[in-house]
Amino acid sequence: MRTTRRGPLLGGLALATAAATLAACGPGGGGAAGGGDAPTDFTTAPTGALAAWGFDNADDVGEARMAYAAEQLGDVEITMDQTSFDAQKFTTRVAGGQVPDVVQMDRRFVPTYAAQGLIQPLDACYDAHGVVADERFYDFVVDDVRWDDQLWAVPQFYQPPAILLNTRVLEAAGISDEQIDTSQPDQLLRAVAATYTEEGGTPTRLGFDPVATGQASLWVLGMGGQLTDEEGRPTLDDPSNVAGVDMLKQITDAQGGYADVKSFTDSFDTFGDANQYVTDQVAAQVNAQWYPNVLSPYVGQVQLRAVPFRDAEGQPFSVAGGTAFVVPAGARNPDAACAWMLELTELEAWEAAGEARAATRTEDGGINTGLFTGSPDADQLVRDRWVVESGDPGFDQVIATYYEVLDYGQTFGASPAGQEIGNALNNAVTEALLGEATAEEALADAQQAAQRAYDNVTATG
Repeated sequence: MRTTRRGPLLGGLALATAAATLAACGPGGGGAAGGGDAPTDFTTAPTGALAAWGFDNADDVGEARMAYAAEQLGDVEITMDQTSFDAQKFTTRVAGGQVPDVVQMDRRFVPTYAAQGLIQPLDACYDAHGVVADERFYDFVVDDVRWDDQLWAVPQFYQPPAILLNTRVLEAAGISDEQIDTSQPDQLLRAVAATYTEEGGTPTRLGFDPVATGQASLWVLGMGGQLTDEEGRPTLDDPSNVAGVDMLKQITDAQGGYADVKSFTDSFDTFGDANQYVTDQVAAQVNAQWYPNVLSPYVGQVQLRAVPFRDAEGQPFSVAGGTAFVVPAGARNPDAACAWMLELTELEAWEAAGEARAATRTEDGGINTGLFTGSPDADQLVRDRWVVESGDPGFDQVIATYYEVLDYGQTFGASPAGQEIGNALNNAVTEALLGEATAEEALADAQQAAQRAYDNVTATG
């Protein structure tokens, strides 16, 4: 019987400069479509003060890029608010006229704020600087920030997911890398059965952790589904979405059920010395590209390889999550904002970042897993120049696998309700995996919630 459901940034760039509180500033400098101002006519010789917000994870990569951009924009004085982006705080700031010139946020927020007139379109920014977005960035990354036939952000980063294998466990069970294949459900379930262990009905090792809610979009899209239509309207109740949810249920049911799987994975020491690969709590797990960095100090304690996530047709498949820079409506210095965002994503900025990361890894003795920037030329440059053999063949194969899946990305689908669609999908997957509804019922509920969000957002545009 069905039960009723009740319905839950940036890695790599931040600043070396001290945090500065943003000064209150009234509207000016141009606005977004729907925001009441004409679009900005960007120029290429910015001066004055630039205020930015949403940079909260200072590291060597961010410092190098910031130094490069500051050198290029010598006539611009940059101050930073290094607190994390907060959606409610952003809308409050825009409404009150207290906006920075640049904000960094998850790309899935971008069409929402574009539809509401809270950020500025940037086609004129790109044109003024002679930058072609589809040439600088992967096309599917650009698709995340293109809505209503306009570009609304400067994207950065794309860290693709793949399946990270614990070869120590797989080999002991007689399972090959090739058997961990998401396009072959029966074969995959046999591998899960061969490597899953439990005690008293409680999991002690997962044969495969699909990261069901954290990677729900990957599974639904990879198995042939769609989250939005071409206009950005939610399509969660599309019949093609059922396959991905059903496959997740098969995988979790084969390991004690979703409740037990989730309880077990919540106990993982994911970032610690007793992580799930050191302690053999997983045989395989879906992970984004940044996670091998976490495991690099444990070379010698872990045995790793990787395989691509494969779509229903057997092809490597990825989704293009990441962050972006936007210019709020009412920004005081959009010229400087435009120039600064583009300088931070120049090939030369990434070159400086790659060199800084290589130096850091030389100093700390760690493994350089590369940078995954959102820009194909930058990714190739960093890989060719600074990603060297680690001395661990398995780890080197992991790094190579993540680079190889870069070309197989797909946008989540730009939608004014992007975040709400993701949340509704996660709720639907949770409900279906717990057996509280069929996949079709759960997705129908999710569609209603996502459609309400879409209607609310677009009604204000």
